[in-house]
Amino acid sequence: MKILVINAGSSSLKYQLIDMETEQVMAKGLCERIGIDGHLKHSPLVGGKPVFDEDLPMPTHSEAIAAVIDKLTSPEYGVVASMSEIDAVGHRVVHGGEKFASSVRIDEAVMAAIEECVPFAPLHNPANITGINACRAVMGDVPMVAVFDTAFHQTMPGKAYMYAVPYEYYQNDGIRRYGFHGTSHRYVSSRCAELLGKPIEGLKLISCHMGNGSSICAIDGGKCVDTSMGFTPLVGLPMGTRCGDLDTGVVQFIMNKYGFSIDEVLNILNKKSGVLGVSGVSSDFRDLDNAAAQGNDRARLALDMFAYWVAKVTGSYVAAMNGVDAIIFTAGVGENSASMRASIAAYFGYLGVSIDEAANAKRGQDIMISTPDSKVKVFVIPTNEELVIARDTRDIIG
Repeated sequence: MKILVINAGSSSLKYQLIDMETEQVMAKGLCERIGIDGHLKHSPLVGGKPVFDEDLPMPTHSEAIAAVIDKLTSPEYGVVASMSEIDAVGHRVVHGGEKFASSVRIDEAVMAAIEECVPFAPLHNPANITGINACRAVMGDVPMVAVFDTAFHQTMPGKAYMYAVPYEYYQNDGIRRYGFHGTSHRYVSSRCAELLGKPIEGLKLISCHMGNGSSICAIDGGKCVDTSMGFTPLVGLPMGTRCGDLDTGVVQFIMNKYGFSIDEVLNILNKKSGVLGVSGVSSDFRDLDNAAAQGNDRARLALDMFAYWVAKVTGSYVAAMNGVDAIIFTAGVGENSASMRASIAAYFGYLGVSIDEAANAKRGQDIMISTPDSKVKVFVIPTNEELVIARDTRDIIG
């Protein structure tokens, strides 16, 4: 079975074609600047075919999907002979609300439910819907599956997901903690259990997904019991450009003092805050490392704040689960920044953690970076959300 995995953004579309017999990625690519001038980078990974990396007109996502199918099946760049070899499509959908605790085959009822969740994810769900509709228009009756970022977190108990606001806002409006990055947390926790050689049902794990967007997840027996993102992806850790946890009185103060609208303040908190806002340098942690090495105190402060928050939230989840067996670092920063991992792990002495510097210096592989005598194990596990989407699609389509 060959499965096409689609991750549609508002003006972009990432994809992978995976052969599920071997779980090998046959091709991957990115459509950018959809609706502007359009660009496609298509990389075949089997058959020795060349990379296609050129501008292409893409007025809508439908043209982007058509271009992807064309390249996947073309004699020069393709990895399959025809579209009939693509058995199913798995779509990443950011928000499923309380309606979806697992992945589902897409039909009209599912599409209506995804549409109902648009108010919860106004920047993401419309793009996901557009991607699904574009695939349906181009690919006809090929079966499709929706895999939700929020689904993994639906096992949280009420004491973790409820906000202390009048209960009718939850009853009438669905205001609660939903959490995100669920597909990533699910993958790395499962992989960690494999590396430990133990059933996940008997493990207490903490997954730290650290990138431009970051979240931490407490996983007890394979199920999420708490996570740092909330009703939106704005809260929790300070991120690349997002503020993380914030006293809402700050919002009122800024609005009143500077005459900003709520939309203007939310734009600041989403796009101009986080480590970018603190450092004044960049939202890219590599830039912050370079600036801090050159004596930039605000860049150092931003890095220190991020490490502190990761350690603090991780510690709270150790308390929430009454213990932890392993801590996992994943995503762009978690997988690639040895210095950030070391800074965070320096807080874990109370857990009996000691870091193996040689192991921590490695990248791009599943590896335990704690020393063998550490009471709590620490792993780096590169995330693979696309593989989770493909597996779910295979299991549902059959």
